[in-house]
Amino acid sequence: MKKEKVIPILFDTYMAVIKNSVDSKMFRNSYAKINGEKTDILRNGKVSCAFFVSSILALFPLFKLIKYPPHGTVSGTIKDLGKSGWKKIKKPKIGSILVWEKIDLGNKDFHKHTGFYIGNNKAISTSSSKKGRPIIHHWTYGIKRNKPVRKVEAIFFNKKLK
Repeated sequence: MKKEKVIPILFDTYMAVIKNSVDSKMFRNSYAKINGEKTDILRNGKVSCAFFVSSILALFPLFKLIKYPPHGTVSGTIKDLGKSGWKKIKKPKIGSILVWEKIDLGNKDFHKHTGFYIGNNKAISTSSSKKGRPIIHHWTYGIKRNKPVRKVEAIFFNKKLK
């Protein structure tokens, strides 16, 4: 019997996992004790984007999680991206990580946002909407008056993807 040679295809598997995450509720919650009280630090998906991105990346040899569990903040995710070989690029490539500007989620609760670029001007992120789960949307949340609705502040790419 001939032995088969299996060679994993990183990029295709990575993109399939990202796309298959759409509408999943698995990135909504992460618990920690704060002052002795169990707290959902992702607020039922309201601020789960960094957890979503770092969880996906941790599945692949693309991200060194410096601490467990996956990140709950965009700044922590960006810090570990830099330590994991991700470099800033000017234009998005399929599979790149997008970081959007801070917005007010209500009551002066400002947060940056992160997600994945999937091509054709589309991104997947745990939208800041009430859904709290990964959705497909325009990579700048659309265009109004010839300007992006939400500015992309940084784009990161890892050369292992191509």
